[in-house]
Amino acid sequence: MPLSASLARGVAPTTPGTLHARTVTGDLSAPPRPGLTVCFGRGEKPDVDLGVGVDDLRVSRRHGELTYRQGQWWLRNTGRQLVRLPRGTMMHLSTEPIPLDTGYTPLFVKGSGYREHLVELYVAGHDDQGPVSRRRAETLRPEIWALDDDERLLLVVLGQRYLLYEEDPRPLTYATAAKQLSYLRPGAGWNERKIEYRIEAVRRRLRNTGFRYPLMHDKSQGRPADNGLLHNLLKGLVESTTLVPPDLDLIEDDDLWPDPAPES
Repeated sequence: MPLSASLARGVAPTTPGTLHARTVTGDLSAPPRPGLTVCFGRGEKPDVDLGVGVDDLRVSRRHGELTYRQGQWWLRNTGRQLVRLPRGTMMHLSTEPIPLDTGYTPLFVKGSGYREHLVELYVAGHDDQGPVSRRRAETLRPEIWALDDDERLLLVVLGQRYLLYEEDPRPLTYATAAKQLSYLRPGAGWNERKIEYRIEAVRRRLRNTGFRYPLMHDKSQGRPADNGLLHNLLKGLVESTTLVPPDLDLIEDDDLWPDPAPES
């Protein structure tokens, strides 16, 4: 059933399952009617219902579609370029459709160069008015994770490249961090073993607190390579603003070593 015909019948904005979608070029709402399909892409009506990336030739004229069935909206990529979802999920033309959860879901259509085109999706739940303007509401504070002074210093040393917002940063090795800490806190007994112990303690403490990235090993998958869990810890602490660039002042008074060399 085409979207235009379905909308002509009208739909209450509070109906559970109502789909709200918008891009920089338009928006729409669609009822949870079995068999209804909403299409988005670079093309024009009636081929697509919602335009996205209309000036980008890397975006397909009909790049994706959302179909209501089995009580959910199912997303399918029908374009040549990838579609990116939260938590790094990618969808290719060959990927099976994915059901949308109730609430907000952003998706990004890969375009030319570094361009990514945002499609905002919102599926209404029970007693839900859909997306509501909150322009006058107080801004929510970021989720800040508690660290003691030693943990903060250790994490700033290990994650200084993250705090410089370098592209694709990586942690310092424990050996390099131990050398820097021995200059900053002589007599504190910092060594690789102590660093490993303190980092694991932080990861264990934060793992069940809603931290954004995995912090513990999945035994079924084996141990991760490339220091992945430390990377997750530092990335999450910086993104949450638990660690911020002014924290680099903790190590700014040391002129005793050169900038750390790149590490593999």
